[in-house]
Amino acid sequence: MTDVVVTGIGATTPVGGDVASTWRNLLDGVSGVGPLTHDWAAELPVRIAAELAVDPGEKIPRVRQRRLDRSEQLALIAANEAWADAGVEGLDAERLGVCFGSGIGGATTLLAQDDLLEAKGARHVSPHTVPMLMPNGPAAWVGIELGAKAGVHAPTSACATSAEAIAWGLDMIRAGRADVVVAGGCEAVIHPLPIAGFASMKALSTRNDDPQSASRPWDKNRDGFVMGEGAGALVLERADHAAARGATVYARLAGAGMTSDGFDIVQPDPQGGIRAIRMALRDSGVDASDVGHVNAHATSTPVGDMGEVLGITTALGTHPILTSTKSMTGHLLGAAGAVEAIASILALREGLIPPTINLDDPDDELTLDVATGSPRKADLNAVLSNSFGFGGHNVSLLFTRV
Repeated sequence: MTDVVVTGIGATTPVGGDVASTWRNLLDGVSGVGPLTHDWAAELPVRIAAELAVDPGEKIPRVRQRRLDRSEQLALIAANEAWADAGVEGLDAERLGVCFGSGIGGATTLLAQDDLLEAKGARHVSPHTVPMLMPNGPAAWVGIELGAKAGVHAPTSACATSAEAIAWGLDMIRAGRADVVVAGGCEAVIHPLPIAGFASMKALSTRNDDPQSASRPWDKNRDGFVMGEGAGALVLERADHAAARGATVYARLAGAGMTSDGFDIVQPDPQGGIRAIRMALRDSGVDASDVGHVNAHATSTPVGDMGEVLGITTALGTHPILTSTKSMTGHLLGAAGAVEAIASILALREGLIPPTINLDDPDDELTLDVATGSPRKADLNAVLSNSFGFGGHNVSLLFTRV
């Protein structure tokens, strides 16, 4: 089987405008959650979110911003950082692919242009509306930016989107369709309608008076997730191709598992997650006993958190050390899997597991060790990153040392 490695990483998140600052703040236990100060948030039942630490306008010129939905801007920021980090030069464009997704896409563009249509008429709708709102827009712009011609793909699987994009990238390289794939995802829908919709489902935390403690995976007092925004990108590369050019390698993407529940549109079935983890183990050839750390999906919802713990215990055992970086970033929806994959890779590489913050009173059913307080030192050979999405999408990514 073709070995695939990670040679570049990029991100923009609620705790940092790039990978270095994001990683530093994750290790320091910094929360990116804060109050929503926009006028439109005043009457919402939920008035907190995890907004970006660095405005995209600092990296994308204003003239270009007008042609890009916010999600597309974030995709380009993360992908460009990852591409520069990888240092790929002279690659045949027909051997470069992109797999980049968004769970919701250009919803803010759609809603803003609809408001304009109703207020001022059709002539005032932007000619850039369709390219800005289409769900494949982020992937398309990344492909155009890098000149990718081996295929540009845009999976959409809710909160599992960017993890699935990474798994697709792995498949592309293994199938011989590409030597290098830029994979990841983005999301930028901090807007009254998505917030109101999630709030109506009772999915969001209502800790409006204490935003930084609102995201509290596995805590008895958790009451829902915190919506966030961001993007993450990985450069995946055929191992022998990376070696031939002397590339710096972060980790090996040893395997991936993708399953579906076939159960409910929002309620998870733990069996789907169990099958995804076991599939990743089989795909990688890694024994469950070698997986020392799991960056859990753990969104801070009453049902989902403990269902995942059951799945990890069943598929791996009781030895892995868990963390949930969502306790700091909030839930980045379609970008979550890629950002958490980056955190998993850096934990593997540096032997440091970021802490889970706000875990003050652990759930009685939490039988696994969770890193809290400060970064946990650990000698890791293999790590797992889980992502689960509405609709019953389950993805587990398994990374190993090179």
